[in-house]
Amino acid sequence: MRRVMLLLVLLMATTVAAQAIDPLPFKDHAQEVRFQHLTAQLRCLVCQNENLNDSNAELARDLRHEVFDLMQQGKNDEEIKAWLVARYSKFVLYDPPLDTGTALLWFGPLLVLVLGGVALVVQVRRRARTAATEPANAVTESNDSGENW
Repeated sequence: MRRVMLLLVLLMATTVAAQAIDPLPFKDHAQEVRFQHLTAQLRCLVCQNENLNDSNAELARDLRHEVFDLMQQGKNDEEIKAWLVARYSKFVLYDPPLDTGTALLWFGPLLVLVLGGVALVVQVRRRARTAATEPANAVTESNDSGENW
């Protein structure tokens, strides 16, 4: 029984490893480095939080092959990105460019941080004002009631 389990584990491990390997016939090492750099800048449309280098999705594999084919046709990186953006929108870019459509994406976290800081300062000042007026009110109320210290 242990041997069967071990065999199944080994079979599953080799299947996963075989999926991750996607050999492509690069002309030289420089072309492979360029390919790796380019596919690291492109988002897997299925996984959405992985780049094309890291994804094992079938669509990511197809897009890697498409990028490779465009490289073989002599297209530069910007032309390849433009082709992918035209087909899949700016979402395919892992770091979308700064423009009016993506301004909230770029500056939204900073805006939330600033608004949170303003809300915190307002709240602290309100509490400080309330704390400063409460002891004064307590002293005048105790004197009005006729108590002597």
